[in-house]
Parts: sequence; structure tokens; C-alpha cells
Amino acid sequence: MFEFIEAHRGEFYLDVMCRMLGVTRAGYFSWRGRPISKRKTVDEQLGEEIEAIHGQSKGRYGVPRIHAELKARGFLCSRRRVARLMRELGLRGKSRRKYKVTTKAAPGRQPVPDLVGRRFQVQKPNTVWAGDISYLPTKEGWLYLAVMMDLHSRRVVGWAMGERLTTDLPLAALQMGVDRRQPPPGLIHHSDRGSQYSSHLYQQTLAEQNIRGSMGRKGDCFDNAVVESFFSTLKRELLLGQVFESRQEARTQVFEFIEVFYNRQRRHSTLGYRSPLEFEQINQGVAA
Repeated sequence: MFEFIEAHRGEFYLDVMCRMLGVTRAGYFSWRGRPISKRKTVDEQLGEEIEAIHGQSKGRYGVPRIHAELKARGFLCSRRRVARLMRELGLRGKSRRKYKVTTKAAPGRQPVPDLVGRRFQVQKPNTVWAGDISYLPTKEGWLYLAVMMDLHSRRVVGWAMGERLTTDLPLAALQMGVDRRQPPPGLIHHSDRGSQYSSHLYQQTLAEQNIRGSMGRKGDCFDNAVVESFFSTLKRELLLGQVFESRQEARTQVFEFIEVFYNRQRRHSTLGYRSPLEFEQINQGVAA
């Protein structure tokens, strides 16, 4: 309570605060003469680091990731302490929001079987990739985003943005991934049954690249949960209810989010709170 008195000396009379809080003036002045406790000093240092980490993540990180980042920087403390300090500082991570599925099945086409079966823990890179499409609101209209993710490290290996929801959009994301990673024959490509992925052109491209197609069940988002989770994270941590002024602004911010933050910096709980790039370098030595 002495801390409260000290913080509000400019607002209220000292005698009034002491009387209301049941303490004496002598006790207050005695407290003022004491050195700050070691725990309070450490709390102040941790608070400064927490504010810096929260700012560097653009307000995206909550308690678990800030705790992991503090640990990586050499600060040993509990999650409970981080949670308390964040409350005192008025900081919180960006909360989850619902994700809307935009893809629709192509009528009359026979879907390929599900080769993944929700087994999303993959031991080696370039073994199973997963793709999906979502949308971003701008004042100029929708901007569609297709991504290709390596399930081994959760790294987005390919992506593409466009104004139209056509097959060439996920094809461009696939091609970026192939050009970057040069996957071996037999790579599994997993997606939903959307018309873009089940189209003749897309399936023909997979066959030409010696990539095995795999599709989840109709209307079941859990069959492609990892990429669904990525889009949920992107919309939660990048948009949080905002609408971009233009498609170009959206393109710029999505590029920064994927290539700078998500792949190289963001700590993933499923990867032991490492970034996808760090996880790959530790486990397989994959180049940046």
C-alpha cells in the first residue's frame, strides 16, 4: 500500500491516504528510506523486457510466447510471474477469432484420397506440404491469399496473392515452394476439396512434379487444421478487425508477416517455442 501512496502523492493529501489505508506517516517515511527489494528490481527489469518483446511482436505475443522469448534471452522466471507483470503493464496478446472457409468443392470431380489422416507431426522436411486459400479485406475489395506449408516445421514455403479466387493462385504458391525447396519425388501435397485444388490443371501439375495429392473430407476443417490455424493466427495477429486501405498495403504487410515474422521470428508452441527457421536449422540443417 505504500507503493499506492507514493504513486498518488500528487493527487491526495498524505494524511488522508494514510488514514484511509490504516498506516502511519512514520511508517510511510520509513518505507521511503528503505532500498528497493531485489524482487521489485527484477520485476522492473522483466517488465522492461516484456514491454520490448510485446512491442517487437506488434502486440501479437501473449504470456506463453513472451515467457519463451524471455527464456531464450536468459531471463529465468515463471509463466505466472510473466502473466502478473503483463496484467500490471496492461499488456495482452491478440485473442483468437473465428475463421471462415472460402473454398468450395468442384462439382463432378472425384477427390483424391486422404494420405495424411490428421497426422500432422512429420519427421522430415519436404515430406508433407499442406495448402489452403483465405481472404483479406481491403477498402478496394478482397485480396485472396494462398499458402503452401511444410508440416515438418510449419514453415510457409510458398505463397501468392491475387484479386481473383482462381486455380492460378494456389498454383503460384505451389511453384514458389517447389522453386525454393526442390522437393524429392513422392512429396505429399495435402489440401481441402476446393475447386482450385481438385481442378484438372492443378492435379495435372502435381503429377508432372511427381507430387502425390491428398485431400481431406468434405466440409471438415480439422483435416487441414495446421494451415487453418496459420490463417487464424494471421488474421488475429495482423488484422484484428482492421481493413487495409488498399490491396497493395495488404500485400506489403502480409509479405512482412510471413517472411520476416512468421517464418523467422514467431515462436510456435508445437515446435518447442522455436521459429520454423530455427527448428529446421537445429533438426535438419535446412538453409534459410
